[in-house]
Amino acid sequence: MRHRTMAEYALEQLREAIILGELPAGTPLRLDELARSLGMSISPIREAVRQLEALGLAKHVPHQGARVLDFDIEELRDLFAVRLALESLAVRRAAERFTEEDSDRARDCLDRFDQTRGAGEVRETMRAHTDFHFTLYEAAQTPWLVGLIRPAWDRSERFRPALLASAGEPQDLHRAFDERLVEACEAHDPQAAADALYEHLELASVFFETELGGQGIFAAR
Repeated sequence: MRHRTMAEYALEQLREAIILGELPAGTPLRLDELARSLGMSISPIREAVRQLEALGLAKHVPHQGARVLDFDIEELRDLFAVRLALESLAVRRAAERFTEEDSDRARDCLDRFDQTRGAGEVRETMRAHTDFHFTLYEAAQTPWLVGLIRPAWDRSERFRPALLASAGEPQDLHRAFDERLVEACEAHDPQAAADALYEHLELASVFFETELGGQGIFAAR
């Protein structure tokens, strides 16, 4: 692979390892160890770790190197507030411009989500979920907006496995909100799309009830 492609591959592997808890908070990101585990030279690994720092998944500690960042519930609240503002704008615009091709792509992602969820494949379920949402955001036809959404999405991804690995009512609600989102876009109803997104994000309150002290993710602090 080209150097750039190798760095992108390393970033994706390390990002998912952090999100899925395979690299827990506080884990040192030693370049030589990571290079050996991924079977590549240190150079693309160094670039990938820099990108992890830019995404807020790792932090450089002087004289120690990079480490995986700790979980911070206040940061989670801030992330979801940013996501609500940006993603609400995106789904509103998507609903105005949604095409049959956009609908087909979104529903293909939901089918893949259902299949991988049923098979217990958390990593693939997470990928399908991301692909679904960004199919909607890209339908807004505003590349700058999608570019602003991506960092906040990536930073909050590490909180998502708790949702995707769960079972029962919360998981079913999550899937129902995804369905409402795509239906609202298909109906060209911006308000319905924004409402479905709000409830979708507010569902995080169920999974982090203890950390949030029983309050909603968007409750005033």
